[in-house]
Amino acid sequence: MSDPSYGPSAIATPANYVTMIRILVSPLLFAMISDSPSGWIVWALWTALALTDGVDGWIARRHGTTRSGAFLDPLADKVLVLGALFSLVAVDRFPVWPVVVIAVREVFISVYRMWWGRRGLAMPARKSAKLKTLVQSLAVGAVLLPLTTDLLWLGDGLLYLATFLAVFSAFQYVWDGSRAATTMEVTPEISDAS
Repeated sequence: MSDPSYGPSAIATPANYVTMIRILVSPLLFAMISDSPSGWIVWALWTALALTDGVDGWIARRHGTTRSGAFLDPLADKVLVLGALFSLVAVDRFPVWPVVVIAVREVFISVYRMWWGRRGLAMPARKSAKLKTLVQSLAVGAVLLPLTTDLLWLGDGLLYLATFLAVFSAFQYVWDGSRAATTMEVTPEISDAS
């Protein structure tokens, strides 16, 4: 049962504290990846940071979603995932072009959704976008986990799948925007994934 303890304009909320911890701890993860792109400790830290995305969302739903949380949570996701991907590029574990495609997609869709938001329309997160985030996390985890780090086909295959999902979901958002321009039927909604 939810307890809307915090209004939409609240900033200092338990969910936001969890999100800020994720952002602040991320540079430690990137440094560990640069030092050693595979190991139990770095994998455990990655897994903990990735799983806390669901924790802050759960807390927010129980205590009330906020505009600050709607901004900070996707930011934390992007910092964490893109930082990890580019760290793995820097140690020559991932090719650069799929990571650049994913990064460009993230920037484009963030700007696109803000543009629509300023016009009073919010586009709910697509299932394909949520799946994209999951597959990105699995790709990073497959490289960091000592048991699977040598299975190059697994990490790379997940990365290419995530790249496809990134592009596919971007086209879906553009389609949603074009439909909204003619029908104005996009439902305003606070969304925690993109």
